[in-house]
Amino acid sequence: MKSIISTPDAPAAIGPYSQAVEAGGFIFISGQLPVDPATGNMTGTDAAGQTETVLKNIEAILKSRGLTPDSVVKTTVFMTDLKEFQKMNEVYARFFAKNPPARATIEVNALPKAALVEIEAVAVSAYAPLTR
Repeated sequence: MKSIISTPDAPAAIGPYSQAVEAGGFIFISGQLPVDPATGNMTGTDAAGQTETVLKNIEAILKSRGLTPDSVVKTTVFMTDLKEFQKMNEVYARFFAKNPPARATIEVNALPKAALVEIEAVAVSAYAPLTR
């Protein structure tokens, strides 16, 4: 069983996919671009500015389910230039200041809408304590 997540507070999908899907106690957030949900326009001219918008979009999706960034357990960051990694990482570190999630960062040739940064995330929507 899966539940489709859609909020007007994050950019609408630009293709045949969902903003996010909830299944099995997890929320799988599709790759978010630096798009202002109100205007549909790209924001930020560098990796830092774009990362700020991307993370705000992820936060809006989480908030639509009553969650916070603390619920995120894994992210994948796609960048068109890893020379900009430090700029992205500074913003990312502020967003995930406490107990950051696991992460992979990958340089890609291009991203939709000529973005510099795209981030996808997996969050825990239902917590069940682990027992040993």
